[in-house]
Amino acid sequence: MTTTTFSIPYGKQNITQDDINAVVETLQADFLTQGPKIDEFEYKFANYVGSKYAVAVSNGTAALHLCALALNVNEKSKVITTPITFAASANCIKYCGGEVVFVDIDPKTSLIDLDKLEELLKSNPQGTFDGIIPVDFMGLPVDLEKARKLADEYGLWIIEDACHAPGGYFIDSQNKKQNCGSGNYADLAIFSFHPVKHIASGEGGMITTNDKDLYDKLIKLRTHGITKNPDLLQENHGGWYYEMQDLGYNYRIPDILAALGISQLSRADEMMQKRQEIAERYDDAFKNTKVCFFQYPKNGDIEGKNKIFHAYHLYVIQVENRKELYDFLRENNIFAQVHYIPVHIMPYYKSLGYKNGDFPSAESYYESCLSIPMYPTLTEEEQNFVIEKILEFVSK
Repeated sequence: MTTTTFSIPYGKQNITQDDINAVVETLQADFLTQGPKIDEFEYKFANYVGSKYAVAVSNGTAALHLCALALNVNEKSKVITTPITFAASANCIKYCGGEVVFVDIDPKTSLIDLDKLEELLKSNPQGTFDGIIPVDFMGLPVDLEKARKLADEYGLWIIEDACHAPGGYFIDSQNKKQNCGSGNYADLAIFSFHPVKHIASGEGGMITTNDKDLYDKLIKLRTHGITKNPDLLQENHGGWYYEMQDLGYNYRIPDILAALGISQLSRADEMMQKRQEIAERYDDAFKNTKVCFFQYPKNGDIEGKNKIFHAYHLYVIQVENRKELYDFLRENNIFAQVHYIPVHIMPYYKSLGYKNGDFPSAESYYESCLSIPMYPTLTEEEQNFVIEKILEFVSK
């Protein structure tokens, strides 16, 4: 029996000497915040995902909140999202006073079920809903082409929560590659740079869009609703003059974190390739076992639907006796995690009227899901140990 003295988390940042040098250089430069590294990070990230504009912010939750504000979400708004996501995907609507409406997941993908979404839209009068927040959960892209068609038919906007999926993409019906966050189908997209994400800056987030008006609104809202742009000022008293034109927030990201993000972004493709290799080893190891997993071939085709490229932020398995496996792995210094507890069964959302049983596919998924170690610096030895322990447990 193999044993280990090291611990293996489900996710982990990878900080190199180049990352450290980038931060130190910025610390030694003139700006710690609101400096040139912000523009550089935004420009390079927009190029990476293929969008026209990018707005760097303090974290992914701030990105969601700013998107909701820019789209004028208010107490009359009803917005649809998935229950299998981090709470922020729904909370951003509540911050603005709006109502959150959940749609169950497709059990084959764990993503929002677009057929159920269509049923919901058809069963309500036109104008009932304002927008959709689909989530590229685990790194698997939502079929935004189909979502956009529904959004256009029912007059909805789309915020793509792509926190799990920088580098992910799908091939649309015109055989065009559509990067997560490109803005070709969603009005806005958001990303997170939390330490376990593909690009880690400690904290941080990004909003991408192809809409210049939304971009201009986001730039103001990020900084208290203030602008110094002479073209946007209602008056101009001199070079010092600025105007607060909206009620905004301080959601800025400092230059030192942007510098770290830029450095991480420079090797994003290399890190993505390592995630793919790790996923392939898991796929091979769990074939024909009691372990269920979401297997999507690279550039593969799901039942005749659009081709996809999974970004593998998470590698999720489904097993019976999930709690027992979770504890067994911890006993062996493997620190798996659960993503996610369905948002609608959180006490806060239950207080709004949701209850157990409302979304059976999401609840069924939650009962058996487990995120096992997935990060680019996971060694083959460590991964083999994880595989060995999981197979040992399920073969009992």
